Amino acid sequence: LRPIFMTKPIHFEKSIAELEAIVTQLENGELSLEDALTQFEKGITLARKCEETLTQAEQKIELLSSTKLSNDGVLDE
Repeated sequence: LRPIFMTKPIHFEKSIAELEAIVTQLENGELSLEDALTQFEKGITLARKCEETLTQAEQKIELLSSTKLSNDGVLDE
């Protein structure tokens, strides 16, 4: 038996909002080349973290869909 929870939560919505802000900055074209590269790199990192979070959520949904839970929210193995 093991409890169901995410071991390393990421604030997904906050990351998406930050990613959208970076995209807006880059699209405006008002950043220097150096700042644009810095923001681009930060955006790529955020996008990867969000993708990882979505993949983990998808895996959890698949697991929960195919596994019975006991009354205390613990997976029955």
